[in-house]
Amino acid sequence: MNVSYQWLSEYLDLTGISPEDLADRMSRTGIEVEDVFIPETGLKKIVVGHAVKVEDHPDSDHLHVCQVDIGEDELSQIVCGAPNITAGQKIIVALPGSRITGNAKIKKGKMRGQVSNGMICSLSELGFSEKVVPKKYADGIYVLPDDAVPGESVFSYLAMDDALLDLSITPNRADALSMRGVAYEVGAIYDLKPEFKTISLDENKSEKIADYIEVAVEDKNDTPFYSMRMIKDATIAESPMWLQTKLMNAGIRPLNNVVDSTNYILLEYGQPLHAFDYDRLESKKIVVKRARSGEELDTLDGETRQLTNEMIVVTNGEKPVALAGVMGGLGTEIQDNTVNIALEAALFEPVAIRKTAKELNLRSESSSRYEKGINQDSILTASAHAAALIKELTGGTIVSGVAVVSDLDVKNKLVSITLEKLNRSLGTKIKTDEVLSIFSRLGFDVTEDNGLFNVSIPPRRWDISIEADLLEEVARIYGYDNLPSTLPIIESTPGKLDDKQRIIRHTRHYLEGAGLSQAISYALTTPQKAGQFLMRESDVTQLDLPMSEDRSTLRMNLISGLLDDVHYNSARKNVDVALYEIGRVFYKNDDSILPIEEEHLAGVLTGSLIESNWQEKAEKVDFFDLKGILEGLFETYGLTEALTFVADKEQEGMHPGRTAAIYLGEQSIGFIGQIHPLTAKEYDIKETYIFELNLHPIIEGEKHPTIYAGIPKYPGMTRDVALLVDETITNQQLTELIYEKGGKYLRQVRLFDLYQGNKINEGKKSLAYTLSYLNPKDTLVEEEVTKAFEKVINALTEQFNAVIR
Repeated sequence: MNVSYQWLSEYLDLTGISPEDLADRMSRTGIEVEDVFIPETGLKKIVVGHAVKVEDHPDSDHLHVCQVDIGEDELSQIVCGAPNITAGQKIIVALPGSRITGNAKIKKGKMRGQVSNGMICSLSELGFSEKVVPKKYADGIYVLPDDAVPGESVFSYLAMDDALLDLSITPNRADALSMRGVAYEVGAIYDLKPEFKTISLDENKSEKIADYIEVAVEDKNDTPFYSMRMIKDATIAESPMWLQTKLMNAGIRPLNNVVDSTNYILLEYGQPLHAFDYDRLESKKIVVKRARSGEELDTLDGETRQLTNEMIVVTNGEKPVALAGVMGGLGTEIQDNTVNIALEAALFEPVAIRKTAKELNLRSESSSRYEKGINQDSILTASAHAAALIKELTGGTIVSGVAVVSDLDVKNKLVSITLEKLNRSLGTKIKTDEVLSIFSRLGFDVTEDNGLFNVSIPPRRWDISIEADLLEEVARIYGYDNLPSTLPIIESTPGKLDDKQRIIRHTRHYLEGAGLSQAISYALTTPQKAGQFLMRESDVTQLDLPMSEDRSTLRMNLISGLLDDVHYNSARKNVDVALYEIGRVFYKNDDSILPIEEEHLAGVLTGSLIESNWQEKAEKVDFFDLKGILEGLFETYGLTEALTFVADKEQEGMHPGRTAAIYLGEQSIGFIGQIHPLTAKEYDIKETYIFELNLHPIIEGEKHPTIYAGIPKYPGMTRDVALLVDETITNQQLTELIYEKGGKYLRQVRLFDLYQGNKINEGKKSLAYTLSYLNPKDTLVEEEVTKAFEKVINALTEQFNAVIR
């Protein structure tokens, strides 16, 4: 909203307060001023001229040769092409050497052989926007009033020497969408009391409003207040200069003395008004109601609007004549031959006005104020002021009385706050007298009793209703710059990771170190993929309104998403893929709307983990590559319970001979193995190995304490042994037995060879192990190691019928 500094000075004594200082203070107290602009900036040597003589140019069919009085001894000749130039007019003249808008310089010259000493200007050439130039002068020059003095600067006549403050009004401060509201705000900032002229309404007592207009409202929730006044025998004409300049500086186009009066009151009070041509209403009764779907209305902008039953309209009892609170109808607009005027002042439901303006893409000065709220206490005051101004400018008479339908009960609101609350919240030590002074500056009546302030809020500040609002008012008038800068007093809590966060972070680091990259898949998938590779029985959880069928179901496994990633990479010739994902899976919960969520870890390997080079060849990954990565990961967890792998031929979607269930102690926590060839074909991928684990048992499982020890001072010993055993005996069974019988100095058992083939009987296999021994406190004795090793050999022979090779 543009606020005129000169207009504001009519209400307040701003002596010694520059527009720039005012803008700075307002911005620091809650209403941002985006810019301070003086329209005459950059313009010079533009004066009032008097067109004494106007003749047609001898060599042109549209140019005129004008003899213009510019306040000098001799007349100045200027060639002008404006169609509305005539002798006797007071006009705007840009002298030779002047600057007009766009920094264009005007020089002496000739136009088709005739000397032209300057330029006769339109308003647009002085920087006025085309949308605010009066229609009468839109295609020609602007004509100044007859009392303009030739030779004087034109800027004061057009109010271009005024400073315009561009306010950025937030929705909660709609009271500042009026000159009076801004005056109260500035008065509070500078401790000044605004003074407004008293309006006297001279009504014709011989005539009553009831003889002309009757108003009715179908729904008082839509229209809590509606009123009409009547002005008779008006003469429609151009508005005086002071009114036109105030409207143009505010961004409103002047039209005529009646419409301009309503717009002036809109700017002063923030109260939208509308003037109807009474005779064109064709009815004495005005009814405000919801429109019927399918009705049409030609609005003042010349557009035909399709109405719905959500829109409030003003009707003549039969058909709509205006869009309530948004725009009037073309059929009842004020025209040059209008004589009798019906003046509307009302309050409409904000949400309905907002919906109407949005539906029709028809935002107006009126609708924007109704949407944010208006001062309900000044509706009739604004209406009376407008009627008086219209009477003054048109010479009409005001019919006595006002037709009103009202459901309003406008009262001051009482809001309380304590001094202790103010100082505690603001961190200040404001005294009672200072608080009372602030409320007085704001124009609020207040009483104080033992530190409790009871504040009476006038209707013009409808944004204040609770204690926090009073707190804000005191803070901004006291000055945000004066509030102490303090840090909040809170208890410091050292930050650390919980067990889940720590284990997940460690898992990511370990797997990335092992050559796997993290993948993040969609939690939504198809019902078919959601039901694959299940670790527990569950129905699917489907969305009611999915974006697509491919994203309709919450996943119950991570593997299907990783296999999609493998397919995506393989299709783009990236055949070596190593990925892992940590994420949640969702199981149907019959006892709740929300599903059961579990944190899972999954991984996938295909192709090779290394590239061929001069030192080594790339080899395809197999079951044991992935198993080794998992074993290494679990070793770093330090779980007290043992990790075991048990062959599993029943896991759906997995190769029956290359799949194992994973147990932590006695609890099954996942599986590992090769994707079944048929499943791999469905995903269009090659030989691929995967695993998936439930992380909750790992997170909650008991773990060995972390004990740091120095590097052993004493050397260790190793023993190698090769065993021939039945192929049904697993490495895990052999390893467990070796640890059990290996004695207290056995530190590690490592399988370094597996052989089946020539010279090995069918149904047999050869396994070779290295056993590492270490005594951290003393040098190992050969006899001790040999004795412990022999116990292992005997146990293997007795329990598994192993043949030592």
